[in-house]
Amino acid sequence: MKILLALIVTVALSANAETINFDDTNAGGLPATWTGAKTGTGEPKWAVAADDTAPSKPNVLKQSGEAAYPIAFKNDTNLKDGFVEVKFKPVSGQEDQAGGVIWRVQDADNYYIARANALEGNVRIYHFVKGKRTQFKGVNMPVASGQWHSLRVNFTGNKFAVIFNGKELFTAEDETHKEAGKVGVWTKADSVTLFDDFSYGEK
Repeated sequence: MKILLALIVTVALSANAETINFDDTNAGGLPATWTGAKTGTGEPKWAVAADDTAPSKPNVLKQSGEAAYPIAFKNDTNLKDGFVEVKFKPVSGQEDQAGGVIWRVQDADNYYIARANALEGNVRIYHFVKGKRTQFKGVNMPVASGQWHSLRVNFTGNKFAVIFNGKELFTAEDETHKEAGKVGVWTKADSVTLFDDFSYGEK
């Protein structure tokens, strides 16, 4: 009975999940359901690109511009409780080499974000309100540049669990954004970052 119940739960969770690997979009553009944007000033450059190292070949989503906080989100999502996950590779950047996931996105200035930074050597979680970023948890740890990593956040109500490369790093609580919103990805400053196998699902 326990095995059957576990199987039913797994199937149910899988049915509510979706994964995007960017392989059905031509290089140079964005998938039709995605918007490339920014928080703050600057000129981000979001585009699908071919990459030989992609976890799911041949394409990745690449950010190669410079802005305070480049973001890209999937327009047709609206999650309150669930998860968001992505594989990312920090390629270069003098100021930052960061990659992250965003959720409960109301607009380009209001959302939650968890990110890993190769130059700083840490993984942190923040909320953005009217474009202002506030950290409410984090850990210091090595984040290798030039390598693929996975970052996932499970979120239910005011509770969040941050998982990096398959290991839960920490849990956190915050009351800022309570409404459902879009999900997407995030970088910072001059980070050139690749993303692949973006997935999300409801709980």
